[in-house]
Amino acid sequence: MELPMINFTDPVAVLIAIVLFGLVLFLSRETKKSVITGIMLGVFLIILVCHTIELATIGNTEILRQEIGGSITYDLVFIFLSFISYLWIDDIETKLNKKKSIDNSLDWFWKKV
Repeated sequence: MELPMINFTDPVAVLIAIVLFGLVLFLSRETKKSVITGIMLGVFLIILVCHTIELATIGNTEILRQEIGGSITYDLVFIFLSFISYLWIDDIETKLNKKKSIDNSLDWFWKKV
């Protein structure tokens, strides 16, 4: 039984991912570059694809299926948070460079909250 390469059911792995997420978000906010959060979003999408491939290729090991399923759940949460972070930093970057935004990407989110 082989565990997933990045096992988000392990609390230490989730803690490391949260710390790295926070550091990347802080770096992106300080440099006001949305491409940094875009790369972070891409990395989480790649991890999701890898976990999905692992889930599709494993045998009938129920414990392994549960761990990969849990990791996919965390992947989706990190993707959602990365996407919202990307929109936020992109809005900051647009206002800083005084560019006209095609749409106010975060308005739909803040009006619902």
